[in-house]
Amino acid sequence: MKMETMRSRERVLNAIEHKPVDRTPIDLGMHYSTGISAFAYRNLRRHLHLPEREIEVIDPSQFLARVDEDVLQRFHCDCALLHPGFSRTMTWNPRGDYHFRIPQALNPVLREDGSWFATDGSPGVGICMPKGGFFFDGTGYDLFAEDEETLLERYAREAERLYDETDYFTIYIGFSGYHGDIDYLCDMVTDPDRVRELNQKSFEWNISQVSKLIRRMGKTIQGIAVGGDWGTQSGPFVRPSLYEELCFPYLKKFCSFVHENSDYKIFNHSCGAVREFIPYFIEAGIDVLNPVQISAAGMDPKALKRDFGDRMSFWGGGCDTQSVLNLGTPEDVERNVRYLMGIFGKDSGFIFNQVHNIMGDTRPENIVAMLDAAYESSFGPW
Repeated sequence: MKMETMRSRERVLNAIEHKPVDRTPIDLGMHYSTGISAFAYRNLRRHLHLPEREIEVIDPSQFLARVDEDVLQRFHCDCALLHPGFSRTMTWNPRGDYHFRIPQALNPVLREDGSWFATDGSPGVGICMPKGGFFFDGTGYDLFAEDEETLLERYAREAERLYDETDYFTIYIGFSGYHGDIDYLCDMVTDPDRVRELNQKSFEWNISQVSKLIRRMGKTIQGIAVGGDWGTQSGPFVRPSLYEELCFPYLKKFCSFVHENSDYKIFNHSCGAVREFIPYFIEAGIDVLNPVQISAAGMDPKALKRDFGDRMSFWGGGCDTQSVLNLGTPEDVERNVRYLMGIFGKDSGFIFNQVHNIMGDTRPENIVAMLDAAYESSFGPW
């Protein structure tokens, strides 16, 4: 018997909870690792013959676009980014006829070699987009320039708008996943006491922030995101036993607090070959894994679904962005999506998204092929 059509928020929640869904939910741009380059997005809008508009950049370093309502509807998306926009913005033309709305605090400066450089003047702080590049590299800085309470209030008002005026699923992004830079990873081996001290401080900050979030936002958001990459292309950054000893306890305490005090789902972003960490993520109370980097070592889709698909939901892994979406033909992309949807979509527990963000030089034909194939495959049969 055919299932009654669901609304988007219910569809995503059911998928996360491994309950039946009328179709697999689809995401484009709800998280800063499920989005699309502003360059690719401008090209996509033109390819679809949608109205010309100034593209709003919501993550300047990765140079991601806010996905507009007309595109969300065109591709049957069920999720939306929670981002109130920057209070002060400027128009920026990096080259050609590309025009973007960026935060005024970024204010890139063109250098003699054709690259763009941005800094707030602090020592060691600056980001650079090479000539012809699609995103900035380097150490960023605070582009909101607002106090914590003001920023929380702006996010809360945007969450209320999304909840009242749309049926999209959304989450708040910005909690530590107990992971640091290369020095932190080295200290896990050479100075574990320092890592414990850093993680305790991070835990206390996370609890303080999420407590405020729960009180102010309530049911207007459906989840929160934690992040920290534990995998490289070929294997883990550190021994899983070190992670279990030094980081896992703090993540578990944080997840327990969130689940005991709210109905929020916990979305965990971790790139790379993270199969060995997944049992820890599950035991800690993580509900969702993203981006599901199927091209990394040990991340075979069938094995992931078989071994963990009944205990964790996968958000991503629906199209290989390393070798198919960017390099293949539209037919290659469609085949890849249908194959992966046939694996991850079975028995719920899956939200379609490509592996990480769509890069700036990705052809619009391939993006359309991916998202159209995702929707056509979303109904099964499984």
